[in-house]
Amino acid sequence: FRRFLDVVETEPEIVDAEDAEPLENIKGHVRYENVSFHYNDDDSLVLDNVSFDIPAGKSIALVGPSGSGKTTICSLLPRFYDVSGGRIIIDGKDVRKLTLQSLRNQIGLVQQDVYLFCGSIRENIAYGRPDASMEEIIEAAKKANIHEFIRGTRLSGGQKQRISIARVFLKNPSILILDEATSALDNESEKFIQQSLEELAKDRTTITIAHRLSTIRNADEILVVAENGIAERGTHDELLAKGGIYAHYYEMS
Repeated sequence: FRRFLDVVETEPEIVDAEDAEPLENIKGHVRYENVSFHYNDDDSLVLDNVSFDIPAGKSIALVGPSGSGKTTICSLLPRFYDVSGGRIIIDGKDVRKLTLQSLRNQIGLVQQDVYLFCGSIRENIAYGRPDASMEEIIEAAKKANIHEFIRGTRLSGGQKQRISIARVFLKNPSILILDEATSALDNESEKFIQQSLEELAKDRTTITIAHRLSTIRNADEILVVAENGIAERGTHDELLAKGGIYAHYYEMS
């Protein structure tokens, strides 16, 4: 209980600015402007002068070796961390000037590791939007290709992943982050999950961290992240034609 109280009483480092405004009428245009980042206890830059632009409803993919900063790039958008330099803007507004609740309400996150709470599958899907009706929850489950599998108590890794996707369908955010969402699955499960993710990403601004390059061939732009920044960028075909880092990764996959 003492440990529980220690956690509850911890003051968060990321808080609303005094003049923070809600993010409303969002289109989903995301822009990183000369973004740098280092952790508070270490001055070594994880990201150095990173810039890119994602028009509303478009998609980018991040590829590169483990530890290159792909997840950090994504974590800065919902302000799990704050930038050390530069800024990130959504529809022209600096994310640090937005209320955390309104910012995070507009961002959906699907990760590799899925956490399910003790309780029913209905409650786990409704975690994406607790006030949702049963009809809305069932519709989200159908879109995530999980409705037909909701039987019994034992769920496979792929089925758990589909529950996490149903959560985001129900939340219906304008911006989507997919953090290696299929890398821990077998090929058959990955195929079904990929179909759900493609449906989820339609008309949403999407950032995908890719483990398997075959899943991001249709991204509007692919960024190769290496050594604190972006080493290459372009479409799948453009990067293959360059014969650089991405082409090397693709040949190995």
